[in-house]
Amino acid sequence: HILSGAVMDPRAITELIPDWKEKGAPLTVDVTEDKFLFLTETGSKSVPVWALPDNFKNHGNYVISLANVTRWLGQQAEALGVEIFPGFPAAEILYNNDGSVKGVATGNLGIGKDGEPTENFQLGMELHAKYTLFCEGARGHLGRQLNDRFKLREGVDPQVYGIGIKELWEIDPGKHKPGLVMHTAGWPLENDTYGGSFLYHMDNNQVVVGFVVGLGYTNPYLSPFEEFQRYKTHPAIRAVLEGGKRVSYGARAITAGGLLSLPKLVFPGGALVGDDAGFLNASRIKGSHAAIKTGMLAADAAFEAVQAGRQSDELTAYPESFKTSWLHTELHRARNFKQWMSKG
Repeated sequence: HILSGAVMDPRAITELIPDWKEKGAPLTVDVTEDKFLFLTETGSKSVPVWALPDNFKNHGNYVISLANVTRWLGQQAEALGVEIFPGFPAAEILYNNDGSVKGVATGNLGIGKDGEPTENFQLGMELHAKYTLFCEGARGHLGRQLNDRFKLREGVDPQVYGIGIKELWEIDPGKHKPGLVMHTAGWPLENDTYGGSFLYHMDNNQVVVGFVVGLGYTNPYLSPFEEFQRYKTHPAIRAVLEGGKRVSYGARAITAGGLLSLPKLVFPGGALVGDDAGFLNASRIKGSHAAIKTGMLAADAAFEAVQAGRQSDELTAYPESFKTSWLHTELHRARNFKQWMSKG
């Protein structure tokens, strides 16, 4: 699922739709200021912008509602004849007799609490394709099955996960600074716990506040949710939220392994795209641009294969083009981030 509130690098969407501004894409809030704070329980220390590493500099990026952006991208796709089935989860992978992926089946609808069909029961649909691209996000349930069946993770580092909690708030207009991007580290997490937090000022007097905790923490009493609640009481954060109201909230898993944890991307009949493979750049806390770029690379490979009369084989052009892309360069630069952060 998509959780609203993110800072987006526009490089990939500009490659995909060069005239996105003219077409009304909801990327309207330019990043105007970067802040980075180290928090103690009662105070904070600001890091000068010139001293920030490049991964925390967001000049040229946009503070967005990811839900609005994905909705807009869906509309652009539908205008080209693409059929989108929101509300119909892919529940099962379908295979050809030779073991290659044939497509997916959607889940059955109209199932009662007892697990039995109701009068509104509707059987799921089988969707067949020459190639199927899986883009479920972190720890996708079908992606995990593909990893096991085709041994996609052999010879790579184990994936590392975090839990990201995010809330959307409407705040006092007097405190609102559209385009302000603030990242924080330190309290309430201990030095040996990987994690961080952020507060982004969107439009319409809204801010998104979020908290990420690496799931390798060793303290059995640590609760990411409770730590997030404590974080919001810090004077630097409370000053922004006080007097406002929470509009929505959510949480999801994120990948943090980076380039060294990427699995084999292709298998007979399909490929893994976006965070289903683990393309999020944890050092930048950004993955939407990587999801778009890998989707483009996989789509190009599939198009060329179908044009050549192929189907159900491996789209080897996809990982090959990734290795020569700017995204590979970006992830290679950040390849040791998880090891660096694990040392506190």
